[in-house]
Amino acid sequence: MAQQVADYVLDRFREWGVHRVYGYPGDGINGMLGAFDRAKGDPEFIQTRHEEMAAFMACGHAKFTGEVGVCAATSGPGAIHLLNGLYDAKLDHQPVVALVGQQKRLAQGTHYQQEVALEQLFADVSEFCQIVMHPGQMRHVIDRAFKTALTTRGVATIIVPEDIQESDAQPSPPTTHGSVYSSVGWSRPRVLPNKDELRKAADILNEGNKVAILIGQGAANAEAEVVEAAELLGAGVAKALLGREVVPDDLPFVTGPIGLLGSKASDEMIMNCDTLFMIGTSFPYGEWLPDEGQCKGVEIDIDGRMIGIRYPMDAHVVGDAKETLRELIPLLQRKEDRSWRKQIEENVRTWNEVLAKRAGQSFEGKINPQAVAHEVSSLLPDNAILTADSGSATNWWARHIKLRKGMRASLSGTLATMGPGVPYAIAARFAYPDHPVIAFVGDGAFQMNGMNEMITVKRYWDRMAGSPPLIFCVLNNQDLNQVTWEQRAMGGDPKYPGSQYLPDFPYAEYAELTGLRGIRCDDPKQVTSVWEQALASDRPVVLEFVVDNEIAPIPPHIMKEQAKKAVKAGIRDPERVGIATRGFRQKLTDFYENLPGRKHD
Repeated sequence: MAQQVADYVLDRFREWGVHRVYGYPGDGINGMLGAFDRAKGDPEFIQTRHEEMAAFMACGHAKFTGEVGVCAATSGPGAIHLLNGLYDAKLDHQPVVALVGQQKRLAQGTHYQQEVALEQLFADVSEFCQIVMHPGQMRHVIDRAFKTALTTRGVATIIVPEDIQESDAQPSPPTTHGSVYSSVGWSRPRVLPNKDELRKAADILNEGNKVAILIGQGAANAEAEVVEAAELLGAGVAKALLGREVVPDDLPFVTGPIGLLGSKASDEMIMNCDTLFMIGTSFPYGEWLPDEGQCKGVEIDIDGRMIGIRYPMDAHVVGDAKETLRELIPLLQRKEDRSWRKQIEENVRTWNEVLAKRAGQSFEGKINPQAVAHEVSSLLPDNAILTADSGSATNWWARHIKLRKGMRASLSGTLATMGPGVPYAIAARFAYPDHPVIAFVGDGAFQMNGMNEMITVKRYWDRMAGSPPLIFCVLNNQDLNQVTWEQRAMGGDPKYPGSQYLPDFPYAEYAELTGLRGIRCDDPKQVTSVWEQALASDRPVVLEFVVDNEIAPIPPHIMKEQAKKAVKAGIRDPERVGIATRGFRQKLTDFYENLPGRKHD
């Protein structure tokens, strides 16, 4: 029997190093499903509960491994469901290939059931999108999809009609005009900087007295070089959320996150620097960067399209972060005056004290959500992989958990979508079964789609259970809390329960129903002990904390306009008394606000 195109697709995927495809079945990929069965688990079809989750898992795989993540979906509705997860990959620059079914060629253009114009649908999210109309196309379409995804660090989409999947394969296209012959293979290039621009950058950095470094995920694999540059320049290092894992948080000059979710130490450094040095980040929030003209700017980015578009730069160094820093460091002069560095380190120590005091407060016997993250930070096992969803829980994850060397962490950075915390963690578990994996998720995101994926954990129990731990930490506050605070501070409106209230649900009990371990905690005195229980469990754990929803994610500094709107909202807010009490006591811990030299709005 001749090999079918579907079998050839999986053979070619295997040649590209793909051993796992996340997806959900449907008749539009029936041919592919038969091929997965015949492939005997290599590549393996991982059945998620929803196609969006499959795309998130593919993105998570790419983020944590550096490999291409692959997802698959049927035609029509299944294909549509992939989009949010694929946009997450696109906006965070991750290589993902989507394999999508389509109606038979004969039916196309007839307004047939589940016929969707997939090339148009995927045009914006994809760097490469192609429908296969002849079996001989399959080879070069697959090869180009993988090469494009890797080269552009983006999404490539392969659309395969049902009848093509079931046709006889043509591994070598016909010998005729128009045929193209491609190969498996790709290598990461060395992207080196322009020498003159590098010299200009060095001169600016050497002239600066107060250098602030801001890094993102583009600085990955350049930890040693970032640290050496910071030492020479007497600089501190702030981190965009996607750059959390680049350098560990226990270095005394690492100021932590920046922006609305950021630290005061980062804010002080950025707002008072005379030289801003951005490495591999496209951090977009101008209100958390220096005023235009306040300081000189140097930026390193591998993508020339993204350089100098966040802050006006004086040196635009296009190149790989690690390669560029290696060439830059010999040109840097060690700064003898270390007063700027000493101030940064003092600010970091003070901020950590503030965090501990904030986390140590509790009100009316409720668990402070900051304590949930703060208490586990020192308990985390080595080599832990941490994921977060989007919501108020992200604030505490970003500020209170201190990453040590060897730890990994990610979330939806640019799209900031709800939903990826759980599927990222599941993908991390598949990729690194010997690493502890912990997801931080709000009850909104868990209700939205995370709960369903506990069934996926159950389905693949043989690889999810056992040691090291797999924990899904759910903050239960019965509130879409981040949006609630945004309504108050940005819209000037009180909390609207009609949109913000979430029904209570026994998440820990649900976990037990699925065969997982469920642990519920509503006692502030038990936070540390239940974390210890979860970390010692030999079963995947849903760890439910019933937390206070009235503790504000206080930004590093409060904008005047936001303060006015928050006050206006507070007058009519149904939770105004609790908010006022908690906000006042939280702010009392923040004596750091009065440090000299702080530029206030």
